[in-house]
Amino acid sequence: MNTIADSADIGDGAHIGRGSRVWHLAQVREAARLGENCVIGRGAYIGPGVTLGENCKVQNYALVYEPAVLEAGVFIGPAVVLTNDVFPRAVTPEGALKTEDDWDKVGVTIRRGAAIGARAVCVAPLTIGAWAMVAAGAVVTKDVPDFALVAGVPARRIGWVGKAGKPLQREDDRWICPATGDAYFESGGVLRPA
Repeated sequence: MNTIADSADIGDGAHIGRGSRVWHLAQVREAARLGENCVIGRGAYIGPGVTLGENCKVQNYALVYEPAVLEAGVFIGPAVVLTNDVFPRAVTPEGALKTEDDWDKVGVTIRRGAAIGARAVCVAPLTIGAWAMVAAGAVVTKDVPDFALVAGVPARRIGWVGKAGKPLQREDDRWICPATGDAYFESGGVLRPA
């Protein structure tokens, strides 16, 4: 059973997966698709045609603009922005208000289990890798590898994280998760489970 607040705005043709919750003042636009057991926080915006996999959390006042794709288990922190316009303008070169026909939307793709910290901005087009973590306040302008921990403006890799979200610790030729004990190997800037 879904929980949808009375003040939430659900567009025509939006699909809200079983067990999902959409809280006060959130807007889920037409043709958006939420998987099972998603949580959309107060005042969050999910654009037309945006897709969320199962078990995603989009926290309060986050803005997820189309055509974003979030795979299963993605966390979007409070006030995060996923952009969709490389060269934003309100008007055409002639001064007329831009319409849908004047706009080539590009999206942010976030792979399984990744987490985006509060007030981070992801500037499309880009992909955030599986289980990666974007620090709060970061501005991401380039693709982020799987398991990478990125921070700063512009964001850069400052370490690796495991599936538990904890920074990995280097031990000889491996990276170890302090929470789970899982081991990972790094080769050529890519991290893979052992």
